[in-house]
Amino acid sequence: MEVLVEKNPPICTVIINRPDMKNAVDGKTAHLLYEAFLDFEGDETLSAAVLYGEGGTFCAGADLKAISQYNPDDDSLSRINPLERDMSKIAPMGPSRLTLSKPVIAAISGFAVAGGLELACWCDLRVAEYDAVFGVFCRRFGVPLIDGGTQRLPRLIGASRAMDLILTGRAIGAEEAHNIGLVNRLVDKGSVRKEAEKLAREIAALPQLCMRSDREAMIRGIEMEMQDALELEFRMGIKVLESGESVSGARRFTKK
Repeated sequence: MEVLVEKNPPICTVIINRPDMKNAVDGKTAHLLYEAFLDFEGDETLSAAVLYGEGGTFCAGADLKAISQYNPDDDSLSRINPLERDMSKIAPMGPSRLTLSKPVIAAISGFAVAGGLELACWCDLRVAEYDAVFGVFCRRFGVPLIDGGTQRLPRLIGASRAMDLILTGRAIGAEEAHNIGLVNRLVDKGSVRKEAEKLAREIAALPQLCMRSDREAMIRGIEMEMQDALELEFRMGIKVLESGESVSGARRFTKK
C-alpha cells in the first residue's frame, strides 16, 4: 500500500509508503492520503495525527513521472489531476485543501521539498531531523505550487523569506528552517517519528475542547481585522467556559 495508517488511540500515524520513489505522490497516493485524513477527522477516538514518510524521506513532492504522463481523458487513480479546479475536492497532493478540527504533526526526515514542503506547511507543527532538507525544488522544473505553498509558507515564515525560497528554489537545511520558524523542533537522526508521536500524545492528553477552540480561533482569526479576531476569540472561548471543561480544569488545579 502506498499509504499506511497506524492507529494507537488517541493518536494515529499516516505513513507515505513509496520509499523507492522518495515518497513522491501520484494520484493514487493522493487519494489514499486524503481518505486517511478524512477518516482521522471522523474518528472520535483520535485526537492528533502524525504524517511521516517511510524510508528516510518525508516527501519529494509530486511524482513528476506521473505528471509527465498526464492525460485529462484518463481517469486512472495512478495519475495526478493537476487541473482539478473544485477547491472542495481532493488536491494534487491529497489532503492540502482540508481544514481539520484536530492537529497534525509532520515528522520530517530527509527531503521535504516541492509538494512535500507544501504538505509539511499544511500540518500544524513540524518536527525535523537535523539533516532534513527543505525547498521549492519544483521551481527547477516549471511545476507550480498548487497545494498551498504560496499561501501557507509566507504565513509561517514571513513574506520576504518565503519569496526567497519560492523564487530561487534553493535548498535550506533543518537548522536554517528552524531559525526562520518553518520547523518547530529539531531531533536526532532516526528519532523523528518517535518524537513526533510523543508530541502528538502530549497534545492529545490536554483538554481537547479548549485546545481545538483556540486552534480554530487562531486559524480563522489570523486573516481578520484585529477587532473581529478578538471578537471571534471571545465568542469561541465563552463556549468552552460554558461547556464546563474550564471549571473542571480549575478544580483539578486547586486540588493540586
